[in-house]
Amino acid sequence: MVRIILAALIAFFVIPAMAQDNGELHKEDWFAVTFKDMREDLDAANESGKRLAIIVEQFGCIYCRKLHEEVLSDPEVSDYIKENYMVVQLNMFGDEEVTDFDGEALSERDAVRRWGLVFTPTVLFLPEEVAEGQTLAEAAVEVMPGAFGKWTTLDMFRWVREKGYEGDEHFQKYHARHINQLREEGRL
Repeated sequence: MVRIILAALIAFFVIPAMAQDNGELHKEDWFAVTFKDMREDLDAANESGKRLAIIVEQFGCIYCRKLHEEVLSDPEVSDYIKENYMVVQLNMFGDEEVTDFDGEALSERDAVRRWGLVFTPTVLFLPEEVAEGQTLAEAAVEVMPGAFGKWTTLDMFRWVREKGYEGDEHFQKYHARHINQLREEGRL
């Protein structure tokens, strides 16, 4: 019975989403097109005065579609990210070569497995400096697994840019404070 329900869920949600996406990842025109060498990408982000964020997605992901259609399409969100981040997209099951910070070259699929990622979309935020020998997962200052709404997503990008992870205010407190401010301003 469980197998029948699981098969029905896959047939109802996953297969139509994959067909609708035509086997392509959702993309933003402001995503960086790189050779996926993490050290080179970090250097490029630093040279442009931006932070590096890696977004991992997969074909047919309904949550990836939600992120792109409902959040990243919002000018307030996209403008902030474009101004402050270099975003590199990886395919969770892709074959393109990725060179991790420790120099190991492997496919996107193997890199994602190495980093222990299981959800899409997942955004990994990198510091300006990564120690020799670290992997991307070890170096990440924050990880955002899943698709969230506009304000949670925007606040996470702001909190990381402001280096909130180095301070005493946890992201949830930062986000709650910001939401309360938006309510007071009548924006929510």
